[in-house]
Amino acid sequence: MPLTLTREPSGAAILTIAAPPLNLYSLDLHREFEEALDDLAVRPPRALLIRAEGTVVSGGVDVSLFDSQTSAADGKILFDRMLELPLRVAALDYPVVFAAHALCLTWAFELALACDLIVASERARFGLVEKVVGLTPTMGGTQRLAARAGIGRAKELVMTGDLYDAATLERWGVVNRVHPADELDDAVTDLVTTLAAGPTRAHAATKAVLRAVERGGVAAADDEITAIAAALYDTEDMRAAIRSFLEDGPGKATYVGR
Repeated sequence: MPLTLTREPSGAAILTIAAPPLNLYSLDLHREFEEALDDLAVRPPRALLIRAEGTVVSGGVDVSLFDSQTSAADGKILFDRMLELPLRVAALDYPVVFAAHALCLTWAFELALACDLIVASERARFGLVEKVVGLTPTMGGTQRLAARAGIGRAKELVMTGDLYDAATLERWGVVNRVHPADELDDAVTDLVTTLAAGPTRAHAATKAVLRAVERGGVAAADDEITAIAAALYDTEDMRAAIRSFLEDGPGKATYVGR
């Protein structure tokens, strides 16, 4: 199977891409992602890690898929379907971390940009190289790059089709953390475990506030923040954490995700 979903005792889930040799995007891989996301919708974890196995995260899209579309109408149908994947990931109401250990091209980079955090090995390189087939990125990468790094950087990365190392993209605000290659797995595991142990509903509220920013800027978030935050009074975690703080001091609360 090119995709596996596992669940950890911590409450985290792990989606692993394993479609050797290059982890190329295909409709079969897309269907497996849909099935995994359906499973996650039925039994939501408290955090999700998306990672890949092999010498690369992904070499891109199986170009024969583009070749098989014979018209703009066919292309629109294909691109609409491809876009569904990052949209579903971006809509998840718990922390989502993408781990990049090596070369990460096109669809995989676009999927990473739909996640909350990108953690990379110092060996990782990233690129939106669709220009080599006369295409522009179709899975949200351009606009999500612009949101993270600015329109000028998004234009540069897409129009040049160059590869960028993890340190550069960390400096630009695209990648969140960079680790030595031999420390990446442990660092990502620690991060995801910590996120899964946190106040899951509060994390969902944070994501809701930032979606408001994406829709309408700071003013839109200002309009929604108080209602979003006030709803947390109905959660078990907030009430227990307040009691814990008052009785035992800060940092002692245990969260259950409700």
